[in-house]
Amino acid sequence: MTEGPQVEGPRPEEPPTDAPPAGDPATGAALDWCHARLRAGSAGTEDPDDRGTVRSMPIVLHLPKADLPGRTPLLEAVAGAVAALCLDERVAPGGRWHEAYGAWLDARMRKIARRARGAQWRTALEVDGVTREVDGCAARAFVPGPVDEVDPRLGRLQIGGTDLERDDPGPPPPGVPVVWVDRALEMSVGKAAAQVGHGVMVLIAEMDRDRLERWIDGGLPVAVREADPARWRDLSAAVSARAPGVAAVVDAGYTEVAPGSLTVIAVDER
Repeated sequence: MTEGPQVEGPRPEEPPTDAPPAGDPATGAALDWCHARLRAGSAGTEDPDDRGTVRSMPIVLHLPKADLPGRTPLLEAVAGAVAALCLDERVAPGGRWHEAYGAWLDARMRKIARRARGAQWRTALEVDGVTREVDGCAARAFVPGPVDEVDPRLGRLQIGGTDLERDDPGPPPPGVPVVWVDRALEMSVGKAAAQVGHGVMVLIAEMDRDRLERWIDGGLPVAVREADPARWRDLSAAVSARAPGVAAVVDAGYTEVAPGSLTVIAVDER
């Protein structure tokens, strides 16, 4: 896996656009807050029966029609984008994204993945968020907000309808955190993107502060891999045993999978 730098503009082959300026990773007390808040998890204040309380983080996958990305590097781009946003100085107290981000964490931390290409992608880059590119595949995580108040530049994008063939990227690089996806669930790329995004959040929560700073300094590299049944059994056993550096995402079951399913398991391969 080749991890590219954080990107706040379009891919090189596309015309430039008026993307918001890039932010920097949080440091000091701001990073303390980012880390502690992810460790605290969801405050659970969302009421699914009251749409006014439901918030989500939009994620947009760049899926050009003529040159579809690889499934694994695209999911790795999602992981990197979500991680970078959750550790951005702008989500910490005093930052301009703090209120919106905090309200989302107080809800259920939902994520909704959409797809874009061409002019749609370039327009999406104008909306506040963070883009990550891995091996030429790009995804952007956006500042969360109410599901009924999504920026129209994102709201018009299609949620489903395109999937990507599974690939075989080989073993993850040594020393790089891994978000393992349960292959048996056969999740669509959009569903997997949302789960991988949550997986990287629980991964950050599992890191101690020194490890977190080293990871940030290293560029936030994340590997995503699918686990076969044997590996998934081993990973699930590690979750049950509360092994250090291992955390699972339990899905609420709103789409595609049964409630209570373990969808991804994040492992900090140190």
